Amino acid sequence: MMPAARESLLDAAYRALARRPWSAVRMVDVAAAAGVSRQTLYNEFGSKDGLARALVRREADAYLAGVDRALSGPAPSRADPHTDACPGDPRVETGQRLTAAAEWIAAAARENALVRALLTGCWSERLPAPALAAVPSTTAAPAQRRADGPLPSPGDFVSLVRDRAVAVLTGPGDGTGRDKAEAAELARSCELVVRLALSCVAAPPGEGGVAELVRAVLPRQPV
Repeated sequence: MMPAARESLLDAAYRALARRPWSAVRMVDVAAAAGVSRQTLYNEFGSKDGLARALVRREADAYLAGVDRALSGPAPSRADPHTDACPGDPRVETGQRLTAAAEWIAAAARENALVRALLTGCWSERLPAPALAAVPSTTAAPAQRRADGPLPSPGDFVSLVRDRAVAVLTGPGDGTGRDKAEAAELARSCELVVRLALSCVAAPPGEGGVAELVRAVLPRQPV
């Protein structure tokens, strides 16, 4: 199956899940919404459980891609009023990129129930709840075989986002002259921001949102 056709089936499953609990989503309805036969759906995903894993894997990948975009956005051109740093100071870029990532984490979890479940480990009865461990694949479709592999746990997501942030903020051949202690402090600051953003998923912040919380914390960190 072409990737576009597979995406259409996953889109149809996502829309069906928005309207009713996963237990009430029928494969025949997903197939009809995507304009294919039920057999085609089964050939691609193997089973309803396989469709659920593929849907969860897609949302996990989209979440991480969004983190990458937030971290890799245009470099800031103005000073952060919450610090004494000036444009060009590494602390400005570090703080603003991490703030953007934190805002994305909170927004993605707020707007997407599957992402929220992946990040918190709390799967409501409305959602599919695939096992995080790999399962035997019943289809030859390469994309499905990947979906049938291990799914990230909440702790895995913290590590994945932290490591992405460190990689972006240091860059290839990091020319900042950081020693090992400074690099470790940067990693701790990145993880702190990720965990702070996740706390806002469970307990949404007030005025100023997650960005204000991150800006309040980062100046105290040696980044």
